[in-house]
Amino acid sequence: MLNYIWLALMIIAIVVGAINGKLSDVTEAAFDMAETSVTIAFGLIGIMALWLGIMKIAEDSGMVKVLAKAIKPISKRLFPDVPSDHPAIASILLNLSANWLGLSNAATPLGLKAMEDLQKLNEKKDTASNAMVTFLALNTAAITLIPATIIGVRISLESNSPQAIIGTTIFAGVCATTIAIIAAKILEKIPIFNKELQDTESISEAPEEPEK
Repeated sequence: MLNYIWLALMIIAIVVGAINGKLSDVTEAAFDMAETSVTIAFGLIGIMALWLGIMKIAEDSGMVKVLAKAIKPISKRLFPDVPSDHPAIASILLNLSANWLGLSNAATPLGLKAMEDLQKLNEKKDTASNAMVTFLALNTAAITLIPATIIGVRISLESNSPQAIIGTTIFAGVCATTIAIIAAKILEKIPIFNKELQDTESISEAPEEPEK
């Protein structure tokens, strides 16, 4: 779907540029933005390498398991269906840690791994479980304590104060995460949003067969 959206935007830009006689400007802007994207990407390599290395050290040294035990009271409330010693908890912690550090690109593969682990516990493979929905809400809202990626982009674009967004980023993340958790926990109790509850109601409302 996203590919179709990008294709539509490109076609619209070309058509509008041709109609206004500015097709050369559209072409020039495309090449300029391609050069800018490469410049920004190279500026992010150092930041990504540093934090990915730290994450790998934490995982290999057993720090992740220690942190998983530390957040056990919280994880039990957020993910009551997931055993506290299950690998999914460690995957979720790694993903959230990457998001807290602002490593959105690094968080993506960790998020996929967490979903894969949660799917192993999911009895209905064609439907997202409550734990999967809650994790997705947390991952999307994502409190960012150190927006490293955005700071890196601002540095590469020569911002005068690249760290100025830290306070507002934390505030926005806290608000978004709070609402996401509340919404996930409320909606999972409403049958229309929960297939398991729908199936339970259907069974309870089904007429009993008469005894022969």
